[in-house]
Amino acid sequence: MSLVLHYHPLSSFCWKALIALYEKGLTFEPRLVNLGDADERAQLAARWPLLKIPLLEAGGRTIPETTIQIEYLEQLHPEAPALLAGDAEQRLEIRLCDRLFDLYVMQPMQRHVAQWLRPEAERDALTLAATRAELRQAYGMLEQRLAGRAWATGERFSLADCAAAPALFYAVIVEPLPADAPVLAAYLERLLARPSVQRVLDEARPYFHLYPLRHALPARYRPA
Repeated sequence: MSLVLHYHPLSSFCWKALIALYEKGLTFEPRLVNLGDADERAQLAARWPLLKIPLLEAGGRTIPETTIQIEYLEQLHPEAPALLAGDAEQRLEIRLCDRLFDLYVMQPMQRHVAQWLRPEAERDALTLAATRAELRQAYGMLEQRLAGRAWATGERFSLADCAAAPALFYAVIVEPLPADAPVLAAYLERLLARPSVQRVLDEARPYFHLYPLRHALPARYRPA
């Protein structure tokens, strides 16, 4: 079955889907979406009225939402490296950690960055401060939860790690990790060294000059 992914290489949620596709070694057609183009917006809206990317097409079926997309790929290709492996209890932990990274790291980060897309005079100081506070709270929770784990839920790379990599990459630009989060810092470095994550970063690199916080990117990723 042919797979098509409608995406943008700077989108954190698109990274999540891309990492899963690369981990599973699946062939797919990437279709870059420019939401600033009226025709492309109309084409995307015809597939998914909420205009959210990534959007996965599989054999004529349209699948939104990254977690659902990855679970669908698990069903479609059970022979590929599993991202939802284990017994029922282990799969619940994977899904929980996936939600933690999406809701408490990814979303505050995105709300913060959205303020930087506005003219400086229109940025809301309360939102900027609140989102950074939310990230600090999430870091504390994750520092405890990840203790003794190689990956988000144990010894195997999973759906939760697909969510963690983009969430943490962009979050630490907004709010750097504190000195008392060595477990989380080491986990992030393991994520960044993962071949699937490195591939996503390499593909995003030509677009980083468009990122509103490009001045705060780690030096190794900063545009020339």
